[in-house]
Amino acid sequence: MQLAVLGCGLMGQAAIYDLTKNTKIEKIIAVDIDIDNAEKLRARFNDDRIAPMQADITRIDELKSKLKGVDAILGAVHYKFNYDLSRMAIELDAHFCDLGGNNSVVDRQMSLSDDAAKAGVSIIPDCGLAPGMVSVVVAHGEKRFDRVDDIHIRVGGHPQNPQPPLDYMLVFSVEGLINEYIEPVRAVRDGEIQTLQPLSEIEELSFPSPYDKLEAFTTSGGTSTLVGTYHGKVRNLDYKTIRYPGHCDKIRVFLDLGFFSSDEIEVGGHTIAPRKMTGKLFERSLPSSGKDVVLVQVELIGEINGSRKSLKYRIIDSFDDNTGLTAMMRMTAFPAIIISQMQADGRITARGTVPQEIAVPPDIFFDELAKRNIVFEEIWTDL
Repeated sequence: MQLAVLGCGLMGQAAIYDLTKNTKIEKIIAVDIDIDNAEKLRARFNDDRIAPMQADITRIDELKSKLKGVDAILGAVHYKFNYDLSRMAIELDAHFCDLGGNNSVVDRQMSLSDDAAKAGVSIIPDCGLAPGMVSVVVAHGEKRFDRVDDIHIRVGGHPQNPQPPLDYMLVFSVEGLINEYIEPVRAVRDGEIQTLQPLSEIEELSFPSPYDKLEAFTTSGGTSTLVGTYHGKVRNLDYKTIRYPGHCDKIRVFLDLGFFSSDEIEVGGHTIAPRKMTGKLFERSLPSSGKDVVLVQVELIGEINGSRKSLKYRIIDSFDDNTGLTAMMRMTAFPAIIISQMQADGRITARGTVPQEIAVPPDIFFDELAKRNIVFEEIWTDL
């Protein structure tokens, strides 16, 4: 098998690291606009199967010519490229999955389903953490109920040692972070698809100490295709981001004052989009390294043999001292590259553009997560 990873940033690095552990892979193509980034990974992981490749992903025809013969492609680049990369993969007769992060782009990828099916390949969008792994967790839990009424997803990445003013560190791209804070939120409420405001509906949440005082609030993207998949099947389905207490109110000040706006304003004879300035300030002021932790809780409420029950999947994943991989790198890149390998080796049989909660066999997926020391605690409660 030959697999390609587009983008050698944090998530691309973790994906390539994971591929080096699979002896069945003959070639690992590491693609980046800066060839040094790719070459450093070959040296870091000491694996001659890693083939560094310099490419500009905006030049699709050139990229396509370089990737002939590849079996599967993981897009670990900005979500705005995922539609064109999906089309390219179809033309290459290669499977494609990506880290996603934008509902509109995913909708466009879904329009390619017939073309992908004719080419005999699968396109699976939004395969990171949330959106991503949580969708397969939902599928894993759903089959254990006779009927599911409510699905509540709560996810957050944090510094282990939070520092003011935001008690947050940049565990992924600032562009993706701001999108979560400003874009409309898809949910199912009382059986109907609804659009909620981001940074709303704050609730208290508790994990085992030292993470016993947390908050969760609405952000965009986390439900991804789940809303469409489960509309008509469940009463309520929602997603909220977990942060340390007080974070949401602070971020709302930025939103209310226009600091996330993309509309340019004039300042001192120059025009600037406030969002770009805010992004740069976040990158300059917030830590981007250090030990982090990822918290996940997926709760399903429904009926089994006439009894009401709640099932919570929970995990606390921390920075890996042995590999140097952050918790967010592990929890985002590993699920995506697991799916890419399952596409390539045939364990995913779906064809077309297919949501992961439908395409990915959950039991096999959970087994693969466990091999990477990602194991969920299951908490059953009678209601």
